[in-house]
Amino acid sequence: MNKVASNCSAESPFLFFDFEREKMPQANRRNRRISSTSTSASATSIIVITTTLLLSFSLPMTESAIGVNWGSVSSHKLKPSTVVDLLKDSKIQKVKLFDADPDALVALMRSGIQVMVGIPNEMLATLSSSTAASDLWVRQNVSRYLVKGGADIRYIAVGNEPFLTSYAGQFQSYVVPALLNLQQSLAKANLAGYVKLVVPCNADAYESSLPSQGAFRPELTQIMTQLVSFLNSNGSPFIVNIYPFLSLYGNSDFPEDYAFFEGTSHPVTDGPNVYSNAFDGNFDTLVAALSKLGYGQMPIVIGEVGWPTDGAISANLTAARTFNQGLINHVLSNKGTPLRPGAPPMDIYLFSLLDEGAKSILPGNFERHWGIFSFDGQAKYPLNLGLGNKVLKNARNVQYLPSRWCVANPSQDLSDVANHIKLACSVADCTTLNYGGSCNGIGAKGNISYAFNSYYQLQMQNEKSCNFDGLGMVTFLDPSVGECRFPVGVTNTNSSGFRTHNRWSVICFLLVWFFIM
Repeated sequence: MNKVASNCSAESPFLFFDFEREKMPQANRRNRRISSTSTSASATSIIVITTTLLLSFSLPMTESAIGVNWGSVSSHKLKPSTVVDLLKDSKIQKVKLFDADPDALVALMRSGIQVMVGIPNEMLATLSSSTAASDLWVRQNVSRYLVKGGADIRYIAVGNEPFLTSYAGQFQSYVVPALLNLQQSLAKANLAGYVKLVVPCNADAYESSLPSQGAFRPELTQIMTQLVSFLNSNGSPFIVNIYPFLSLYGNSDFPEDYAFFEGTSHPVTDGPNVYSNAFDGNFDTLVAALSKLGYGQMPIVIGEVGWPTDGAISANLTAARTFNQGLINHVLSNKGTPLRPGAPPMDIYLFSLLDEGAKSILPGNFERHWGIFSFDGQAKYPLNLGLGNKVLKNARNVQYLPSRWCVANPSQDLSDVANHIKLACSVADCTTLNYGGSCNGIGAKGNISYAFNSYYQLQMQNEKSCNFDGLGMVTFLDPSVGECRFPVGVTNTNSSGFRTHNRWSVICFLLVWFFIM
């Protein structure tokens, strides 16, 4: 769950092209640098020009659609019905789920929103080995919802970034067999013509020194050939996740302006083509990689792309708004990229809809702050999605806990508070307190209060949860300072069960399948 692309001028001493987002379980992501070098343009130019002309004549003109990723690894989880109302109010017509959460799918029924459901990587082995298992999964997670007045499921994401280098091939051999079994199961259910199977890939699946030289990793060439052949035969797009933020976050020498869409002083020259932003460079690297396999015209969907608002120096509201609005304007302009002029991505799914305060922070503290909305469904900044609304609409009818907070007791000696802070922050989200965070500068006592309050709200304001051996006290005065917001929890939540939903859905599926077998 839960980033990529970059490049610099050939004259620049820092030549980086691609940072991939690697997703371990619980969204553990790492970054890898690929060096970019200047090359002679003569032979490359001919290839690039020929490819560009062929693509410009053969690719259909399409209008991109903007969707969102709806993750649920949250400390304060809104009711699914509240989230669906939020989507509808903001005129968001496409949503991508990371599993087949029945609560979310029920809420999406009759909404008119097109849905992509996900299959966790841990299920691939079972689905690849048994048509009975794939039949069962389709019945439980697709057929039962895809009825008149039901949820409009259009895609099934088979795994999530299963080819990551960090997985060391753990899931690689299961992907294509699982696809074949699931396709057969969809056909049995008379859904094969409506529901498309896809495999969201991380950008580390391909690599190059320049976009026109893009190629899939050598060890993936065979399986990628099989995958894109399957996708092409069944009318499915290639889905890739691209995160320029990680390029900037992962290397201090990366030119910041190249991550955005407002022009750069470090453009990348690739034969006759000039790249002014990391997104286009990464996208065209994939186009070139697909072309090498004979599928240069395959539609491409961006499964995840976005910018976090907290938890790192470059993660803030201004940068997130600049990136996301620039991306949306760029894609909806239908300008396309140098290798696909006039043919932008088929769809893009912003990452993400809501902040997820219980995600792993192994990749960085920013991991919990990707949302265009805060955890309670309030828009963080003005954003025009090009969907009819000029700005995002806030969630309606959110039920908050009482307006009270837990803070450090000023009458107590706080010199022995370290263990209490450690305990509170091991359970609750304190990532905004760290370097680069919005609450990093509120002082020692403020840090204590923030940690206490985060734990207190997570415990649904239980009176005992603000004790901390007498060091905490409840206040009715909002202790928020500037951009540092001390949150109040929400009551329309089922947070006690959200953390283990994915795990138990996998376990239950496997138990049912074992019983049937």
